[in-house]
Amino acid sequence: MEKLLLLFCNWSTLGVCAALKLPQISAVLAARSARGISLPSLLLELAGFLVFLRYQCYYEYPLLTYLEYPILIAQDVLLLLCAFHFNGNVKGAAPYMAVCVASWFVLPLQKWIIDLAMNLSTFISVASKFAQLQYLWKTRDSGTVSALTWSLAAYTCARSFRNG
Repeated sequence: MEKLLLLFCNWSTLGVCAALKLPQISAVLAARSARGISLPSLLLELAGFLVFLRYQCYYEYPLLTYLEYPILIAQDVLLLLCAFHFNGNVKGAAPYMAVCVASWFVLPLQKWIIDLAMNLSTFISVASKFAQLQYLWKTRDSGTVSALTWSLAAYTCARSFRNG
């Protein structure tokens, strides 16, 4: 029974992650605005996802243990491009994309670099959520922030905590 429950949690998390940012992206596209989205939060989240994915690839973990991360990264990149587009500065995304691509190659250069980055990834993830909450508190405007996306993210975090 426990094995079946674990299997359900793993596959349901993968399914939720496949759609995690879609409500947020949909809300931004429908409003034609990225109002309420914290750019630093989004960039920190993307960095954390990239570090985690690169770490898993570096140490050759089984694909099913990290399959949701390429999906999450693609959704974050799409949301980032939407944010830059609706803020009128699509070209402003280029340096951030260049840093992401460069970090993919820099992280595994030395074992200690990837290990340090992985040790900092939880802090980066928490900082991302804190940056978004701080932005919402400061502006007092949730804008296009999707409550469904945050709820789905809470589910995946709870599943990760249980299995971690």
